[in-house]
Amino acid sequence: MEIEHRTQVKANDDLRAICREIVAAKRTMSEWDRVESDDMFQRGAYVGGYDASEQRFTFSYFDEAKREWWLSVSLPIAEKIARGDERWLDLYEPS
Repeated sequence: MEIEHRTQVKANDDLRAICREIVAAKRTMSEWDRVESDDMFQRGAYVGGYDASEQRFTFSYFDEAKREWWLSVSLPIAEKIARGDERWLDLYEPS
């Protein structure tokens, strides 16, 4: 049996605030497609925006050692984070 080890980050207050902004905008996916931006949100260790090709909110996350990681969040997951649901997100090394 092979066990996969993934690097994850727990959604914190900064990401929760970003997700609340996303939800408060009350945009449909097609409306988000029209306002695509890679730096729409900047808070704490997170910088990112909406990527129309992925139809997800994509972020760079910088850990305590200032190492950059990537993560992405769908609109339904952003809604859950905004509500306060505890959520762990997978981190990916930039390629």
